[in-house]
Amino acid sequence: MPASPAFQLALGIAVKARREELGLTQEQVYLRTDIQQRYLSNVETGKRNPSYASLRRLAVGLELSASELIARAEAIENTSATNKRAPASSRR
Repeated sequence: MPASPAFQLALGIAVKARREELGLTQEQVYLRTDIQQRYLSNVETGKRNPSYASLRRLAVGLELSASELIARAEAIENTSATNKRAPASSRR
């Protein structure tokens, strides 16, 4: 079963946020993971859903475990879903 579009986007946001947290460029992540910059860009924008093997390589390159990276993506996905359900007055 493919990942939901919301999770795929959240995973991309989590990957990009961690990369920036570490002060890495996409090229530097490529050198750490052997995941091409173009593919990484597509993951970060939610256009590609990485395989489990790619997810593990990304996580290691970002100095996380795969479960930590997934947990970050789930937190982003849950926050996004909560914000969509909350009335406009509570989002201010």
